[in-house]
Amino acid sequence: MSWSIEKSAALYGINNWGGGYFRINPAGNVEIASAKDKAGLDLYKLIQDLRERGVRPPILIRIPNLVQDRVTLISNCFAHAIREANYTGNYSGVYPIKVNQQRHLLEEIVDFGKENRLGLECGSKPELLVALAFMDTPDAVLVCNGFKDVEYIDTALLSQKLGRQTFIVVDRLAELPLIISSSKKLNIKPKIGFRAKLNSQGAGKWTESSGARSKFGLTPSELVSGVELLKKENMLDCLELFHFHIGSQVPSIQSIKTSIKEAARFYTELCAMGATMKYIDVGGGLGVDYDGSGKSDSSTNYSEQEYANDVVAILQAICDERGIPHPNIISESGRALVAHSSLLIFDVLGLNEVQKRTLPFALDKKDSLLVKDLHYIYDNVNQKNINEFYNDLIEKKSDTLQLFSFGGLSLEQRAKAEDLYWAIATRMTAIAKDNPDAEDIYWNLQKELSDTIFCNFSVFQSLPDSWAVKQVFPVMPIHKLNQRPERRATIVDLTCDSDGKIEHFIDTDTGQNQGYLEVHDLVEGEPYYLGAFLTGAYQEILGDLHNLFGDTDTVHITINDNGSYTVDHVLQGDTVTEVLSYLDYNRSELLEMVRKATEQSIAKGNLTHTDARLLMKHYEEGLAGYTYLED
Repeated sequence: MSWSIEKSAALYGINNWGGGYFRINPAGNVEIASAKDKAGLDLYKLIQDLRERGVRPPILIRIPNLVQDRVTLISNCFAHAIREANYTGNYSGVYPIKVNQQRHLLEEIVDFGKENRLGLECGSKPELLVALAFMDTPDAVLVCNGFKDVEYIDTALLSQKLGRQTFIVVDRLAELPLIISSSKKLNIKPKIGFRAKLNSQGAGKWTESSGARSKFGLTPSELVSGVELLKKENMLDCLELFHFHIGSQVPSIQSIKTSIKEAARFYTELCAMGATMKYIDVGGGLGVDYDGSGKSDSSTNYSEQEYANDVVAILQAICDERGIPHPNIISESGRALVAHSSLLIFDVLGLNEVQKRTLPFALDKKDSLLVKDLHYIYDNVNQKNINEFYNDLIEKKSDTLQLFSFGGLSLEQRAKAEDLYWAIATRMTAIAKDNPDAEDIYWNLQKELSDTIFCNFSVFQSLPDSWAVKQVFPVMPIHKLNQRPERRATIVDLTCDSDGKIEHFIDTDTGQNQGYLEVHDLVEGEPYYLGAFLTGAYQEILGDLHNLFGDTDTVHITINDNGSYTVDHVLQGDTVTEVLSYLDYNRSELLEMVRKATEQSIAKGNLTHTDARLLMKHYEEGLAGYTYLED
C-alpha cells in the first residue's frame, strides 16, 4: 500500500496539535508557519543549514513569530468577546515570568505585548526585579504574587514612582499587615489584591493549585478579616483586585466555568462590603492542546475564543445581577502564550531491535525440550491456534527464566529460547493483526516488540515534565514523512537513568496514550531527526543537570512571510567546564589533578610521555566540549 504525507499527518496528529503553526510539506518534511495563513519554513532544511553553521544537535529552536501570534490571538479573543457582549470592562493579560524566564523571550513578550497592554506577573522578589527593568508598557499591569517579605513589598510600592501599575496580591493574610506598614513608612498608597482559595477545582495534573488545601489564597474567613483590617486602617479603597488560580493546563472548559462563577460571587461580595474593586485576575489555566485528542490531561476540549467568551459572559451575568460595574479582566495565560514557540530537535544514534523476522539458528537434536517446544510453536502457529499458542508462549517464557535461575538451562539454551520467543512474537503479531479475536494479543505483543532508539538528548534537561508528571508532548520525525514508518519504538536518552525515556505517545485513532512511536528504518551514514514540539513553557526552566548534561545549543529564528528565515541569536550550549563550574569544580584544579596522576604513572612505567600528552589533550578537549555527543 502506498504512503502519503496525509497519512503521516493523520498518524502523528500534527494537524490536530499543530494549531496551524506546524504541518507537513510536499517534500515530506515538517514545516513551521509564523501564522496560520503564512508560508512555512522547512524544518529539516533549517537543521541542515544550522549544522553547516556549527550548531550541534540537540538543538532548541525558538520562534519569536509564534510568541507574537499567540499574544495577538489571545488579546483578540478577549477583545472580540467584550465587543460582542457589550461588556464595559477591558482586558489586559499578564505573562507569568516563571513559565519561561529566558531573557530573549521576556524581551520579545514585552515588545510584542505593547500594543495590547500585556503586563507581567512575578511570583518572587528576583522576578519582580527583572520585571521592573524590562517592562515599561503604558497602562500595563504588574501583578506581584508569591511569598513576600518587607523588601519585596517595599520594592513593589516604590515601583509606582516609576509609573508602574503594580498590584501586590495578598496570598497569605500575614502579608497584609506588612503591606499596610510599608505603605505608611513610604507614604505610598498601595494597590492591593486579594487571592482567594476557591472551593472549585480545576482538572488535570495541577488541580492542587486550588481548593481548600491549596498552597496560596485566603479562606472566606480570612477575606472578611482582611476587609475589616483595611476598614480599620481607612485603606479599604486600596483593595482593587480579586485574584484566583485553579491550576495550569486545565483540560475541561466546565472546570473553568465553574471556578469563574464562584470567583465572580466573591468579587461581588467584596464590592458589597465596600471595596472599590476594579479588576478580577482569572489566573492561568488556559490549556494547550499537546496531543490534539480533546480527551486527555495533555489536551483541551475548548478553544481560546470559547475560553474568552465564557470568562466575559459569566462575569457580565453575575455582575449585572448584583448591579455592579463590570470589572477589568486580567489573565495569566503563560503556557498558552509561549508553549508553541520552542521545539527540540535531536538525532537518533542507534537502536536495539527485538523483532526477529527470521530465526538465526536451526534446531539441533541436542537442544533442550523447552527449545524444541518453542520451535514447534514457531513452526505451527496460525490463525486458528493463536490464542492457545500465545498462552503456551507466555508459559514457556516463564519456564525459561526459572530453569536458568535454578541451573536447569545453559546460557546457550537460554539464548536460543529467547531468540525463539522474539521470533514467535514477531510471527504472532503479523497473524493477529487481521484477526479481531486476537486483538488483545496483537496489542500486548506490539508493546513488547517495540524497538528502543537511542537519542542524543536528556529528558531531564529538555523535557522534565515528560519524566516528572508524564506529560505527553508531540514527538515525531521531522523528515521522511512521505515514506511509511516501518518501525515502532520507544525513546531513550543519553542518561544512565532508567527514567530517561519517552514511552507515552498519542494514539490519534483512540485519543489514548500508546507505548510506542512509529519511526522509519535507520540508514547507515544518514542522520535521522526527531522533534519534540510545544516545549516553550516550563521545560527550559525546570531542566536539571542529570549526568551533567547541560543546556543545548539554542537558536532564535524569525520566519519571514515568504518562508525564508533570519537567525536572530545563536546561544551555544554548555561546555563540560561550564556545567562542572555550577557544582564548584574548577577547571585548572581538575587539569592539575589529572596531570599529577599522569606523572605518577610515567614514574611507574605505566604511561609513556606520548600517551600522557595524548591523554591530557583529550582531557582538555573534553572539558571544552559539548556535554552531548558530537560527530
